[in-house]
Amino acid sequence: MRFSAYNLSIQSDLALPELPLCNQLGSPPDVSITLAAVSADGLPEGKQLGPFLWVTPDQLWLEVPHIARFLVQGGHTILVEPAQGIDEDSLRVFLLGSALGALLFQRGHLVLHGNAIRVGDQCMVCVGQSGAGKSTLAAGFMQRGYDILADDVVPVDAQCRALPGFPRIKLWQDVADKLHIDTSALARIRPNLEKFNLPLTQRPDQAPLPIRWVYILRNDHSNDITLDPIQGMQRFLPLRANTYRVKYLEGMALKADHLKLCGQLASNIRLARVTRPKQGFKLDALIDHLLADMAANP
Repeated sequence: MRFSAYNLSIQSDLALPELPLCNQLGSPPDVSITLAAVSADGLPEGKQLGPFLWVTPDQLWLEVPHIARFLVQGGHTILVEPAQGIDEDSLRVFLLGSALGALLFQRGHLVLHGNAIRVGDQCMVCVGQSGAGKSTLAAGFMQRGYDILADDVVPVDAQCRALPGFPRIKLWQDVADKLHIDTSALARIRPNLEKFNLPLTQRPDQAPLPIRWVYILRNDHSNDITLDPIQGMQRFLPLRANTYRVKYLEGMALKADHLKLCGQLASNIRLARVTRPKQGFKLDALIDHLLADMAANP
């Protein structure tokens, strides 16, 4: 089966219902996902970064215990050996997250951990630690009619453009409740997990968009929403800190390229820290703050 994501055609032995089907069937795929045996011994010629992670300059070996082993090669191939009896939903969580994220690194992208939202002919990226509210914010923008370009994994190309990802947002049940989103007909991302795939109705011509604004979302015990621009040399480190699976860069011969891409993006964007109340999300007020800041800094 042939699918499409991140401007790539992806040939897969596994069904990937989160991804749209690809109509580019007359040319070789950009990426192949193949069910195959993957060595249990890691990459002895590479560097071990943890008990379940090995890398070389052009390969990454990852084991997710009781889920699968993955071997990501050269930015074009992912070999998958599922654990016996594992369900395909759980398998896809790690295949489309950690494994595909590694492949995007290998293809030369800066990969941010966040959400990209189309605003006019540009896009805003919201990054932050897990629990900061990135997906809640993206869903709030969606309810106001904005297109979500990418959820959770945002690849950035050499032209500082965000690449379109999957037409879905992952939402926890409590977030869906706050947004009055009925989850009864939604698929769980994994069995027995109160987190759901919310499909998005996307325009068919989704294309890479230049990133103009990056907001680092966090929460604290204040009752106010604050926005603090980040200037000068301080702009680089927050981008690196919010890189998806930044540990992958160790041993993959990508550090220099990553530094260069971070620097390029930092020089092209409005970058700010946004703090929201820990209690009482104040979603509408937060969206209004961000829209006002984007209007003031086009």
